[in-house]
Parts: sequence; structure tokens; C-alpha cells
Amino acid sequence: MDLTEKIAYIKGLAEGLALDENKPEVKLINAIIDLLDDIAYDVQDMEELYDELSAQVEEIDEDLSDVESELYDDEDYDDDFDDDDDYDDDDDVFYEVTCGACGKKINVSEDVLLEGEINCPNCGEVLEFDFSDLFDEDDEDDEDCDGNCDACDVKEDCEGKDE
Repeated sequence: MDLTEKIAYIKGLAEGLALDENKPEVKLINAIIDLLDDIAYDVQDMEELYDELSAQVEEIDEDLSDVESELYDDEDYDDDFDDDDDYDDDDDVFYEVTCGACGKKINVSEDVLLEGEINCPNCGEVLEFDFSDLFDEDDEDDEDCDGNCDACDVKEDCEGKDE
């Protein structure tokens, strides 16, 4: 028995009592029954709309599944990202930099750092990166090298090597 049938049953019981409809309490009971009847029909309409909507969502889900299988089930696609030999982590090196103006931390790629400057995405302040001291020290080390140092990984790179 669904909701509308239950309300119809209650309405029939109330009519079967042959109550005096001029009394205020009977008017109240009839108004409550009419309200319940309206609510039951509204709930029935919502259930029908819900069933329609569920069917539409199910169709959309199936269509989306088809699109996903077309886009992502390509074997080459999975191999590109799963194969460690093809993916070089050294290309994507990031450093955490704190903006001197706003104090926010941002992640900056090594390539951007080597360019020398970037605008802070939070406050717009220009952040400058100066690595000239690092590169100058490397040049000085090469000038002082006598070919017998342990600093060179490959002895052919050492300028002061005696051969």
C-alpha cells in the first residue's frame, strides 16, 4: 500500500464515522486529511521525477564512461606516465621560496630561478635571484686547481692537470 492509498483509506474511515461536519474538530480533521492527501500527491510526483532524474544520471554516467574509455584506455597513455625510464624527475625540480614582502612561500622551478626573477603570485613583488657568487666560486676553484685535487670528479675536466 503506497502513501496515496493509505491517505484514501484514512479519508474513507473519517467519512464512515458520519461525523457532524459543522463541528470545529471535524473541520480540523478534514483539513488535516486534505493536507495529507496533497502531500501524498506531491511525494508521488517527486518520486516520478526522481526516477526520471536517476535514469538520466545513469545515461550520463554511461556516456562519461564511454568517453573515459576512449580517452584514457589508450595503452600508450598509461605507459607514458607509469614507465620510470621515460619520465625524468630532474626536469621538474622545484624549490620553496619565501617572498620577502608578504612572507608567503611559493614553489619555483629551477628554470625560473635561473632566469633571475619572478613576480610573487600573492603580492606582485619582484623576487630576484642572484647566483653570480656561486658561479664565480666555481671559476676560482678551477683556476687554483693543480691537477692533484680531489674536487674534480673527472680529471680530464681539471685545467691544471699535468700530462
